[in-house]
Amino acid sequence: MEKFAGYDAQVVGMSVDSIPSHVAWQKKDIGWVSFPLASDFWPHAEVAIKYGVLREGDPVPGISERAVFIIDKQGVIAFAKVYPLTTPPENEELFE
Repeated sequence: MEKFAGYDAQVVGMSVDSIPSHVAWQKKDIGWVSFPLASDFWPHAEVAIKYGVLREGDPVPGISERAVFIIDKQGVIAFAKVYPLTTPPENEELFE
């Protein structure tokens, strides 16, 4: 998080899960994250649809793809990439 801050960047996570799901996931699985975690639950997946990352087919329709968007201060998407659900993005790629 410090390195992202050094780039004057803010990290925000988002999923189509509800806030109670986010809390349970952190408590029981991954531990508390150190960045804001937003819920795109209602209206369901509105943001994921707008960014073109809502899964409509197999293996799990109705969830969002694992994707990273870097948006500059003018609101322009400077970087976008979809990753396999089982593969977290490499931070070094994002810093480049």
